[in-house]
Amino acid sequence: MTSGGQAGRRALGVALALTGGVATLMNGNGPATSAPLAEAKGAYVSFENAPFPYRGIIPRKDIPFIDTVENGRHGHTSPRAGKVYWEDETYSDRRSLIYVPKGFDIDHPAVIVVFFHGNQATLSRDVVDRQRVPHQVAKSGLNAVLLAPQFAVDALDSSSGNFWTPGIFARYLDEAAGRIASVYGDESKASAFAKLPVVIVAYSGGYNPAAFAVGVGGAADRILGLVLLDAVYAEEDQFAGWIAANKESAFLFSAFTESAAANNAVLRQLLTERGTRFSRRLPSKLTPGTVAFFATDPDLVHDDFVTHAWVDDPVAWTLSRVPGYRR
Repeated sequence: MTSGGQAGRRALGVALALTGGVATLMNGNGPATSAPLAEAKGAYVSFENAPFPYRGIIPRKDIPFIDTVENGRHGHTSPRAGKVYWEDETYSDRRSLIYVPKGFDIDHPAVIVVFFHGNQATLSRDVVDRQRVPHQVAKSGLNAVLLAPQFAVDALDSSSGNFWTPGIFARYLDEAAGRIASVYGDESKASAFAKLPVVIVAYSGGYNPAAFAVGVGGAADRILGLVLLDAVYAEEDQFAGWIAANKESAFLFSAFTESAAANNAVLRQLLTERGTRFSRRLPSKLTPGTVAFFATDPDLVHDDFVTHAWVDDPVAWTLSRVPGYRR
């Protein structure tokens, strides 16, 4: 693979071990000799249709994303950070984390969980080690593969990059089918992975790519659900428009602290105006047509929300409520 070679696989295996012994990494170049999968597999894999690098226009603002050139380096000014982040340091990582848990069975109903991280994050340090997202996917019991793209590297920036472009999210998923099949160990299964429904889980600043993925990503026919973990800070119109148009085939669940309460209220008002009903309680199941909001304890810490929210390991709790895809 282009950047997910054997050394990268070993490194990911060590990182996964640190999450609590969830997985023992197998040689990703070997075949998946049986289903369900005997051991978990994972890799950091370079994608052509990655969010970054991005040299296009910022939607709604209609200005170039790259707005600074200095000594041959290209940079983007982050309004939130109040500084320039350089492309070669912050906006050039094409990798995505691919993780296939022990027991995954491609011959049974399955999903792809796409995780969009927040600000100041890296895949290894935050998604794997701190937030333990692979561990939570495994713990959920869902027959699912985890796919997590790197956005801005360790930066105060929620930019979506190429995912702002209509149709690119669908192309990313199409490319992911082959990448996942390779990590899984059987490239002949690429067509099967290409048909799997998708559950997007977005945390914090991941709201922006989530909004554009469902709004203009071109993959609405594959999106089974959207989970927003303290992750509504703008783009409420895109979220509302998507679920209103797809409420017969998809679910929406938003859990939030005081930090995102006002924006969730805006989203609920937009849904009311569109005649889309919603609940303000924790859902017992996340089935097509479910639209649920849950205000958590206002004393919860936003930075810990992926691991400690209304329950510990809320990603695992949420995915366990998706019926029909048990591992």
